[in-house]
Amino acid sequence: MSKSAVALFALAFLATPALAATDVDAVLAANAAATGGQAWDGKVTLKIAYNYSGQGLTGTQSTLEDLQRGAFVDAYDIGPASGATGFDGSKAWEKEPSGTVTNQAGGDVIPLAVSEAYQDQNLWWRSDRGGAQIADDGTKTDGGANYDILTVTPRGGKTFDAWFDAKTHLLSRVIEGQGTLTITTFYSDYAPTDGALIAHKQVIDDGSGESNRQTITVTSAMFSPSLPLTAFSQPAEHLSDYAIAGGAMETTVPFQLLNNHIYADVSVNGSKPMPFIFDTGGHSILTPKTAKLLAVNSQGSETSAGGGEGTTQSGVGTVKSLTVGGATLTNQPVAVLNFDAPGVEGIDEAGMLGYEFFARFVTRVDYGAHTLTFFDKAHFDPKDAGIPVPMRLYHQFPEVLGSYDGIPGRFGIDTGSRMTLMLTGPFVRQNDLRAKATSGNEAMVGWGVGGPSRAFVTRGGELKLGDVTVDNPITAFSTDKGGAGASEAFPNNVGGGILKRFVVTFDYDHNLMYLKPIAGPVADLDTFDRSGMWINQIDGGVKIFDVTKGGPADQAGLAKGDEIVAVDGKPANAISLSDLRQQLRDGKPGSVVKLTVKRASGTQDVSITLHDLI
Repeated sequence: MSKSAVALFALAFLATPALAATDVDAVLAANAAATGGQAWDGKVTLKIAYNYSGQGLTGTQSTLEDLQRGAFVDAYDIGPASGATGFDGSKAWEKEPSGTVTNQAGGDVIPLAVSEAYQDQNLWWRSDRGGAQIADDGTKTDGGANYDILTVTPRGGKTFDAWFDAKTHLLSRVIEGQGTLTITTFYSDYAPTDGALIAHKQVIDDGSGESNRQTITVTSAMFSPSLPLTAFSQPAEHLSDYAIAGGAMETTVPFQLLNNHIYADVSVNGSKPMPFIFDTGGHSILTPKTAKLLAVNSQGSETSAGGGEGTTQSGVGTVKSLTVGGATLTNQPVAVLNFDAPGVEGIDEAGMLGYEFFARFVTRVDYGAHTLTFFDKAHFDPKDAGIPVPMRLYHQFPEVLGSYDGIPGRFGIDTGSRMTLMLTGPFVRQNDLRAKATSGNEAMVGWGVGGPSRAFVTRGGELKLGDVTVDNPITAFSTDKGGAGASEAFPNNVGGGILKRFVVTFDYDHNLMYLKPIAGPVADLDTFDRSGMWINQIDGGVKIFDVTKGGPADQAGLAKGDEIVAVDGKPANAISLSDLRQQLRDGKPGSVVKLTVKRASGTQDVSITLHDLI
């Protein structure tokens, strides 16, 4: 598979229908012979260096492979970012561009590492196929060439398709799901190293177009004797890029909770404070507008995906400082990304702070007091923090093992999600949850980097996160065809609608989240939109982007594209989007909301009668 450590996403490769069937044994025997056969015998360690170009960036990569024990380290230094990923044969780790080093046990990280090691070792040449299940997928033709296709599922690994050139018998491409989409890696320019043929060119297609393809070419390759397993183990972390002013043990700042999102002021490079969203599911991000304002140079155009079915492009840059209250990070890589379509939140977001900030402190989100507190790790006392819940990381996304209605599952803890609980499409289908739901409605429920998200929304069952139980939360069964909601690799999503019941404390160093229930009633809890429409802010008011079939808005004759210019006689642009959404969500069933609507046929008054949709 590709050794690229840059975030990659791909479009499934289209090919002509299968032709004559192939034979697994014959295909693999021919590949072994074509690739050097016995020249691979006794080889122990392989080190390869590459030049990298693609997505507007250049740099270098390297890979160190233990061909006997299935361990590896893949490193990269591309543009302004550098880092590495590794696997010691049982544990995976990641050193991300800001310098943090983490054990990786969530999502599809371990299965992908197992599959990479399987290919590194050429285990499919063994008589027992290295314990993998290998299926013959016939012969396909593409670009005038014929390919023998095998579908391979290593034991404990991720399934991938391997395309072997039917003429040369060399591996030509691998197609593999990684995260939300699919990576297609093309192999060519084979050349011998000590008699063993190695592809000297790899082209990685992430589905965003040929202009965004990435190419790595070998600059050196050599075999060497065995290395100690520590050469592949998680390295120590050495960070000195964060501090709390004056040597204080903690710093606390207020935040606004809008649409279940956390917004607090952040200063970038000493700038005036600007509103940032705080998102455990995200990274340090500047919007293009903020980057331009602060003269932060953005390089490259990398593919980004997440909530919603689509993808977008992001650049990468660096900033001298990010400051929240008395807490500061220095010399940080940042993505430059329009992560939120204009008008979705009704606030002029300047950027996002995510994993990089949370991981350097013990971070407390007090949803009752609307405060964020960052603790010096050395002085944090957990005795009053609440119930400890073990968590692990899927890249930088905290993931908890829990259950929904007694069904074991993985649950991502996402302060950047407006939703209460979103179950992924694969989880819903595997457990036949849609058939078990007695009531509910399909609606647009969110908007992420990939655009709008849709789901079937119902009153849920019992959610357990470690030893913490939440009864009957509003639950969305994702119906997205792409993005995180459609990916088996991604965990179910626990958003602000669940988290705001607690004081939540994140201790990344000890892989713990603490949940302390908030005393007293929690405002705006466990209600779902009673208007049956999704609205975004525009100049002059708000615009309807979706209408739920049979809901109040639909019954009143409202339609997608209508612009709401007044609500109960008050100009819509004088009402915050968050407040209007809450009115439509929390208004009593049977209450009437009077709207003035502008459409192609003119302006008219429309009344909708709110009622429960779930």
